[in-house]
Amino acid sequence: MPIENPYYSAAVHGDFQVADLGDLPLEEGATLRGCQLAYQTLGTLNAAKDNAVLVTSWYSGNHSVMRDTYVGPGRAIDPAEHFVVLVNQLGSGLGSSPHNTAGPYGRARFPRVRIGDDVVAQERLLREVLGVEELALVFGGSMGAQQTYEWAVRFPDRVKRAAPLAGTARSYQHCVLFTQTLVDALTSDPGYAGGWYRDSEDVRGGLQRHAGLFALYVLSNDFWTGEHWRALGFSSPEDFVIGFLEAYFAPMDAGDLLTQAWKWQHGDVSRHTGGDLAAALGRITAKTLVMPISTDRFFPPEDCAAEQALIPGSELRVIEDVHGHASLFGLTPAYLEQVDDALRGLLST
Repeated sequence: MPIENPYYSAAVHGDFQVADLGDLPLEEGATLRGCQLAYQTLGTLNAAKDNAVLVTSWYSGNHSVMRDTYVGPGRAIDPAEHFVVLVNQLGSGLGSSPHNTAGPYGRARFPRVRIGDDVVAQERLLREVLGVEELALVFGGSMGAQQTYEWAVRFPDRVKRAAPLAGTARSYQHCVLFTQTLVDALTSDPGYAGGWYRDSEDVRGGLQRHAGLFALYVLSNDFWTGEHWRALGFSSPEDFVIGFLEAYFAPMDAGDLLTQAWKWQHGDVSRHTGGDLAAALGRITAKTLVMPISTDRFFPPEDCAAEQALIPGSELRVIEDVHGHASLFGLTPAYLEQVDDALRGLLST
């Protein structure tokens, strides 16, 4: 039976819609029947249908965090100018996910989903439901950047501009290993019960350990040694871990996070070209701006720069911020100004 979890609701995340895409054959061999894809649109598609911007989401994230952090009046992505489509991942908790799927593929039996499956579902949403054939921009951070790369490689004729933020086109081994520690933290909780727990809160111990691992890697060393948690309103490192990271993950569902973690580990656009990453990235025709974060340990600037060098006509713009990968939450005005400035420049081309 599906699990009721009030976190995954409009009461928490604001308005969104759910598109029923029917059967979605998945790369790993299963079929996600009655595929539900959750999304929100802002703004209006113009007569030329050339102002659509797709905003994708990260691990544990959803349309609301992307909307509230990166979209708004006077921002680079402005609903007054763009038709903004904010899309959730499959397995994100909104739309088809382990905790809310009934039948043989529910909960612990939810099928393996790849980044490519997300993008195929998104393409169907845009074309079949929203009437969008061309994207002025695809933008996303972290796993959203993985989706951005997948779009640019898989549908090069449909993407005019691409802006992967704090993410890579392929998951490298340090990321795969770290993500496995997240998986182990969740699945080793006795309350996990092989994935057949009755309530999301049954895995609260695993979710707490999961948050602790993020504290180790999602923030930079400078964040801790420089006591930058003070500027965010916390009185100690422990206060930050509990009040920010544990509070963020606590209401989520472990099975949903595990589905996303597997996608994160297996993200790799080079599967389209027999493992040749240069050949895959060479397919990109979109004007591409690669934006690593200076202190990011998940997707360090050197990994992003090496990939950017393989993308024809692309540019690299390092976003300077002390908060590591957690910068994605828009913790300082200076970070948001840098991202907006970079996106405005890209959109002006």
